[in-house]
Amino acid sequence: MSVGRWAPPSHPDVESVEVDEVLRALADPTRRQIVRLLLAEGDRPCGTFDLPVAASTLSHHFRTLRNAGILRQYDDGRQRMNTLRLDELESRFPGLVRTVLDAG
Repeated sequence: MSVGRWAPPSHPDVESVEVDEVLRALADPTRRQIVRLLLAEGDRPCGTFDLPVAASTLSHHFRTLRNAGILRQYDDGRQRMNTLRLDELESRFPGLVRTVLDAG
């Protein structure tokens, strides 16, 4: 059921996440920065990422990360929150995300 103005976002099951999609999503420096911010600071609303891109571009990056299985979005009141799915990804691809972040 939709709450407020947003429909709930869909997320892939971790079993259907492909390594190519994770790597493709993390190839972009802005998306790596989003993941690093979430790693350092925990869950954050979409509007709190101070990155040098337009809001529509930031939405595209969130969607790409979500579709790749890297982050989960959920609604908290009027805010759409972002959280990493590292535990799930770690079970499927051990060490992958941190290795890419350390290399990039």
